Amino acid sequence: MKLLINVFLILLIFGVLTIVSQIGGLVFLLAIPIYRLIDRKTNGMWRRAVFKFFSFAMLYLMFVFIVVPLVARQFGRVPLPILETNYLKPATIWTVLLNRNYVKPQLKEIAYKVSIKLNATYPGAKVNYLEANFPFVDGFPLLPHLSHNDGKKLDLSFQYNSSITNKISYGVPSFTGYGVCEEPLANEQDMPGYCREKGFWQYNALRVLIPQGNKAKFTFDKGRTRTLVDLFAEHESIGKIFIEPHLQQRLGLTSSKIRFHGCHAVRHDDHLHVQLK
Repeated sequence: MKLLINVFLILLIFGVLTIVSQIGGLVFLLAIPIYRLIDRKTNGMWRRAVFKFFSFAMLYLMFVFIVVPLVARQFGRVPLPILETNYLKPATIWTVLLNRNYVKPQLKEIAYKVSIKLNATYPGAKVNYLEANFPFVDGFPLLPHLSHNDGKKLDLSFQYNSSITNKISYGVPSFTGYGVCEEPLANEQDMPGYCREKGFWQYNALRVLIPQGNKAKFTFDKGRTRTLVDLFAEHESIGKIFIEPHLQQRLGLTSSKIRFHGCHAVRHDDHLHVQLK
């Protein structure tokens, strides 16, 4: 029975780590011999737990920052910057640590060009990227996304100002970058309400699950966000852009690349989705 429980726990941990980071499960399996050595050489349950945690963390970080970027190139994917580069930066370090920041080189280059042009138009502006794709294998799901599985997709934060200083804010309203929405106004198309009435519960799920306490600290900047969308749309290689219909209306966006993503997805008034053809 004990053996079965141990096997179940190993498979469970492997599965969870693989789902959230793609390579975490493999690193966990590679760390098992180290865990056995720690068990033999270390006394005390808590000391063993601490040594095991740090041994896994060091091995995992070595893979994230050294091994994975090298191997990912063989799959035609490159990482987006860890630190701000060309005015492009991750909204949260977890995107990097979980290997969710990989794209085709062409999309990375476009993101850089857009960020540079946005900063030239609005001095001080920067672009926060959210989740992109895993480093390996087309078709491997980046849950909970439906389509981020081929290196061609990238989510970006909207542009915000601080509601306190009225200056450019370099943060995002939630710890994930998702779930704090620019709600439809009374005179705008309400697709979140429509999809909810049609029974698509997942469409508004993040709006319900993500804490909204920081929303009051941020003010949606229409001008910079509209420019951000237009800059991506002007690139021939960009095939589709997803943004909620009421924001397309509010921002006066006219590009034919802007599409409604459908009620089967999640709402896009908390972020911008761009993808290559």
